[in-house]
Amino acid sequence: MVTISTRPDTPSTVLKPAERQQGYFNNHAPVQRVGVGKTLRIFWKMLFRKPRSTRPVGEIPVQALTREQLLAAPDHSVYRLGHSTVLLKMRGKFWLTDPVFAERASPFDWAGPKRFHQPPITLDQLPPIEAVILSHNHYDHLDRRAVMQLAEKTRYFLAPLGVGDTLATWGVDVGKVRQLDWWQGTEVDGIHFIATPAQHFSGRGLFDGNQTLWASWVMIDGNRRIFFSGDTGYFEGFKRIGEQYGPFDLTLMETGAYNVDWPDVHMQPEQTLQAHIDLKGRWLLPIHNGTFDLAFHAWHEPFDRIMALAWERNVLITTPPMGQAFKLTAPERGRAWWLEVESQGIEGQVVS
Repeated sequence: MVTISTRPDTPSTVLKPAERQQGYFNNHAPVQRVGVGKTLRIFWKMLFRKPRSTRPVGEIPVQALTREQLLAAPDHSVYRLGHSTVLLKMRGKFWLTDPVFAERASPFDWAGPKRFHQPPITLDQLPPIEAVILSHNHYDHLDRRAVMQLAEKTRYFLAPLGVGDTLATWGVDVGKVRQLDWWQGTEVDGIHFIATPAQHFSGRGLFDGNQTLWASWVMIDGNRRIFFSGDTGYFEGFKRIGEQYGPFDLTLMETGAYNVDWPDVHMQPEQTLQAHIDLKGRWLLPIHNGTFDLAFHAWHEPFDRIMALAWERNVLITTPPMGQAFKLTAPERGRAWWLEVESQGIEGQVVS
């Protein structure tokens, strides 16, 4: 069942649903439009002027996972599987965000951003999934093959408006799909999920731009609260979400694929940190990095910058390697594993 999730003291007029005009969704705040000329220049740079530093020279550390390990893990264990794919264990069951297991974040098998590392666990090895939580339909967040492989072992797919229709056209049982507008919530096994606003866009082809919604997500399991940002620029909505549902024990926050050419739809690390503070977050886990080459910054720059900012502002931050558990019951900072990757490359250059 889908319900509107608001606190009793919050006027319904404050929590605005997504705005849709002539079949297209819009952000609450105006977003800078990227013209055809600028788009072509960006694609040209992506194809022919990418700095070498956008890809790691060393091997990304990945801690392999097995189904048995996951089943034995305590509740509120959190695992980064890559990019924005995060596996959470709550109430003895498993919940998966934006599952992308493809070799490329692209509509093509032969072209497009290629992943830096393999997932810590295969789709076949994953235990049954209680719900897949989707933020939007971009290829680095919605992997059709992964969805189809997960369909049989997944009880529910929670999606923003329109994204569930896409799943249905792919053959996912419509009875498993729950589509939500911003500020709408649903309950699964006693856990509350609320689709909250984000500032982004959608589209999988040339002619379907913004026809489906994008969202962030609030997850409430008893006295534990987790926020999943999906993809978003920085906007006033973070403060509203923090006021409405914070404080959060953990925020899974986009930190990567940013650029001055698209400032409204992806956050710079300084904005990521501010969004975490707006949300009244305790632990910050940076995501949307370390797996795909989607911008012009060095692949490790998002980690370097967000780590320095967090230390400067005395914010608790965790950076576990892919596949390593972060436990809300016994949180740890992790390690600066990306520095080890870069040192491998330097050593290799010296040897050669």
